[in-house]
Amino acid sequence: MAVDPIQTPPPPQPRSNTYLFSDPLDSHPLWFKPDLFLSPNFDSDSYISELRTFVPFDTLRSELQAHLTSLNHELIDLINRDYTDFVNLSTKLVDVDSAVVRMRAPLLELREKIEGFRGSVDSSLVALKNGLEQRSEAAATREVLELLLDTFHVVSKVEKLIKELPSVPADWSNGDVNLAQKSVVSNGSIENGTNVRETQSMLLERIASEMNRLKFYIAHAQNLPFIQNMEKRIQSASLLLDASLGHCFVGGLEHRDESEWLLGSSGDGLENDYQEIKTCINEGCKFLLEISSAENSGLHVFDFLANSILKETSWSILKAIVHPDLQSLNFRAEAIYNEFMKQWNVGVYFSLRFQEIAGALDSALAATSLIPVHNSHSGHQNSQDLTLRQSVTLLESLRSCWREDVLIFSCADKFLRLTLQLLSRFSNWLSSGLDARKTGNTSSSSGYEWAASAVPNDFLYIIHDINCLVTEVCGDYLDQVLQLLSSCSINVLDLVKKSILQGGQSLNGLIPLVINAITEALVDESVKGLKDTFTLCIRIVNSVKEGFSGYGET
Repeated sequence: MAVDPIQTPPPPQPRSNTYLFSDPLDSHPLWFKPDLFLSPNFDSDSYISELRTFVPFDTLRSELQAHLTSLNHELIDLINRDYTDFVNLSTKLVDVDSAVVRMRAPLLELREKIEGFRGSVDSSLVALKNGLEQRSEAAATREVLELLLDTFHVVSKVEKLIKELPSVPADWSNGDVNLAQKSVVSNGSIENGTNVRETQSMLLERIASEMNRLKFYIAHAQNLPFIQNMEKRIQSASLLLDASLGHCFVGGLEHRDESEWLLGSSGDGLENDYQEIKTCINEGCKFLLEISSAENSGLHVFDFLANSILKETSWSILKAIVHPDLQSLNFRAEAIYNEFMKQWNVGVYFSLRFQEIAGALDSALAATSLIPVHNSHSGHQNSQDLTLRQSVTLLESLRSCWREDVLIFSCADKFLRLTLQLLSRFSNWLSSGLDARKTGNTSSSSGYEWAASAVPNDFLYIIHDINCLVTEVCGDYLDQVLQLLSSCSINVLDLVKKSILQGGQSLNGLIPLVINAITEALVDESVKGLKDTFTLCIRIVNSVKEGFSGYGET
């Protein structure tokens, strides 16, 4: 039985290049976007100018015509779809004008009402702003008026209180009263008793308080005619208050039996001035300092020591600046002290002291040999029994940095640095000399001739002096420096202590080098002695041989 073969479908027709690569019939190029025509900001000129850079005019024209044709077709389709409604449109629109007129009348009426309301609101807003400005001006005027009234009342009150002060001459404000008249008045006030003085003090305190208020008012009401007219009265009241305060101050001092402040002393003039001022502060002004420093007195904000004593006696404080006892006078933070310190060029002073102290040590270290110190022939014996002049000079230089007549507290950091430089200079001198001795570079130009001429005994002296210097620097000398800087913070004192101890340890670290130098010197001398002994033995042997040979010939 024959089987019909399966018929295969015909192969598909190959697609043309136009089908594969051309655009659809109803599509547009990517650069042509019809949606832009519906934009409210569409501008034909700018649209064409943008496309002309990459689209020819012919292509653009054909594309626009094609789009116009498609729009016409859509319009025709829409009309045909709703043609009946389009035809009936004219028949349904009846009496349109009258309807518009009826709608316009209420709208115009509403517009007029809104404009009238807006005008009333604007006028009310302007009136409100004017009222607020007038109120602020009235408030400012009232404030100034109240300030002037308060000023007038305070001036009147001060004048009234000044008149109530007992035993205060009215002509003190003119400054024409001599000391005799003031003493009479003062004695009169003393005879009135303690109650009179207490009353006077209370009145002066009230007057001073009112004067502070008056100064506050004047500061806020400057350049006003009313204040300018009262300026004479204010100045007169201020002068009377100053005179009364001075009278009360003198009377208080006299009644405490402390009028004899300054004690006579012999010696230098500046030293006497310093002692007199110090005595005055510690004894005569003790109760004033206690009053001004009391917390509840209201006077703790006023530094009596700086603003009264130092300000009036700054011409005789130069000695006190360099005196260590000044640390007990706690007024370094005051402006008066800072202004006074600006009058003295402490930088130049330290430079001179630096040359004096460091120059003495450099001169001693520049010697060509180690110079022993003979205490028995000297005027005084050094405290550490040092044996070499170089060591004695170092210790004297270190002590000079912190001597009372040299140290200025504001330059304490510089003197501390000088102290460490002196220790470093001595250590470098000794270590460099030992290195030069070891390498043989001990010529006169190197400055270490002393190392070449030193003998083992000299190195023993060096070790002795180093031990003495370390004991002194890390002991009494350190305690003295810390005591002078006791007013500094704990952190500062710790740094000072560590730095000085480190300087002392640097000296102590030189002892092994000196011991090595002693060992090398002894070895060199031993070798030299052995060589001399060996040479002598050879000479003796040769002499003996010559003697025996001569004896055999005979």
